[in-house]
Amino acid sequence: MLNRRRFLASGAAAAAGTAALATQGATTAEALRATDAVTVLPSDPRYADLVVGNNSRWVGRPEAVRLVTTTAQVVRAVQEAVSAGKRISVRGGGHCYADFVFNPAVQVVIDTSQMTAVSYDEDRKAFSVEAGATLLRVYESLYKGWGVTIPGGMCYSVGMGGHISGGGYGMLSRRHGLTVDHLLAIEVVTVDANGRARAVVATREPGDPNRELWWAHTGGGGGNFGIVTRYWFRTPGSTGSDPAQQLIHPPREVLVSAVGLPWSSLTPAAHKSLVRKFGAFHARNNAPDSPYAALCSFLMMNHKSNGSIGLLTQIDAGVPNAERLLQDYLTDLTADLEIQPLHAPAGELGPLPEFFTPQRLPWLSSVKLLGTSNPTLTNPTLRGHHKSAYLRQGLTDDQIAAMYRHLTREDHHNPASMVVLLSYGGKINSVRSDATASAQRDSLFKGLFQSFWGDPDDDPVNLAWTRDVFRDVFAATGGYPVPSATGQTDGCYINYPDSDITDPAQNRSGVPWHTLYYKDNYPRLQRVKAAYDPRNIFRHSQSIGLPT
Repeated sequence: MLNRRRFLASGAAAAAGTAALATQGATTAEALRATDAVTVLPSDPRYADLVVGNNSRWVGRPEAVRLVTTTAQVVRAVQEAVSAGKRISVRGGGHCYADFVFNPAVQVVIDTSQMTAVSYDEDRKAFSVEAGATLLRVYESLYKGWGVTIPGGMCYSVGMGGHISGGGYGMLSRRHGLTVDHLLAIEVVTVDANGRARAVVATREPGDPNRELWWAHTGGGGGNFGIVTRYWFRTPGSTGSDPAQQLIHPPREVLVSAVGLPWSSLTPAAHKSLVRKFGAFHARNNAPDSPYAALCSFLMMNHKSNGSIGLLTQIDAGVPNAERLLQDYLTDLTADLEIQPLHAPAGELGPLPEFFTPQRLPWLSSVKLLGTSNPTLTNPTLRGHHKSAYLRQGLTDDQIAAMYRHLTREDHHNPASMVVLLSYGGKINSVRSDATASAQRDSLFKGLFQSFWGDPDDDPVNLAWTRDVFRDVFAATGGYPVPSATGQTDGCYINYPDSDITDPAQNRSGVPWHTLYYKDNYPRLQRVKAAYDPRNIFRHSQSIGLPT
């Protein structure tokens, strides 16, 4: 059992010498008290809530959780852990699908979830967002305060720390790019070769000596180089001093459609037609200036035991002929199918029957509705397994047949086992693959293969189903979507980490996990790792490795 006094004292000597931890005219003891994080030990009633994230398969048993509220507290907490030889992990929103935050090796979790401030920085002419802020807080603060936003994800409770560093995207990304395409600067607590913790600010400016650290956080993933405490956002090309002109403006209104497609009407031929049309639509409308860049759609193919699959679609209601564009899209995909209101939970979303007929909503209202209509975010016992793929071309008939076979298996009965196809492309693909660490810049859509369940006894069947469908869909390339300059697939998404990807028994492609996530950007990420985390303090089961 960790003694709190001994834990704090172990790093005090080193921490006291850090300039960021002292206040002008204060004694050392006063300064330490002023900058001390809350320490939660296993005996504390709060502990159980702080050692499990979104996926309850991964539960930690750290000696302490440090709840930080300032950058100075992060520096101090890191210094104390490093000086005491303690293994660190960092938690933001708690949505990590794998064991990066919670695993048996971690002794100290540094929890940034209380760092939630959103403000405008007059000096940088950019919006400052602390790393523990959730997406919904960011959307509300930016929009209500200045009428602006970032093109981030849909789930309301995702934390900014990991979402941005992994190259986050969402329903506005086809029109406005990834979140990191609007990232001006970051503040990161790093540890140098001498074991000294310090806060570093890195920007995208060409002359910044820390620019590579900024670059690494534009898709390199969380927990690799240090602890992000703050992001600054400003859209490239923005000028002037008006904050309302420094970031993108979301639509005034959106049209939202949510329809269910009953499995009773989904013959193999009908299912093949639907999936092929989804891919063909995105191939035809991939250009950033396409009228359909304003449209984002999720095809949520739940297992047959669910009763139906879902098609959720949103389009900017302000684009010319928005109603016709949306209706043409829906008609194209579903012309030969029976459709119905989306009553039953469709994996990612709960009941939305009122959107069987497309409805106009103010943008922020749509964000709240879609972001909180997710039953997987409110169940503390939920377990999950996840795999992903970037698709540069539509799925083949063999791949679609493999999907159908597993989605209709009679020996599997989980309504929350699914394959989801998600819109991509548009403005995202207007950026070079090496301009940010997010290397996949010519994909049309993504695939997300996943199962959710609650009982640990059901682990084997759900792990097996998710592995089976993924392996069979990508059988031609060793069970994984291998990156290729001219091929169909382009690897996997680091923000949907796959706990199997490092296992050669599952990943039989012969392509290492880091190539699947980062492609040719991995060696550059390793060089950043060596420069800013030479002692490999910030590491997990799939972290960036030091150069060999």
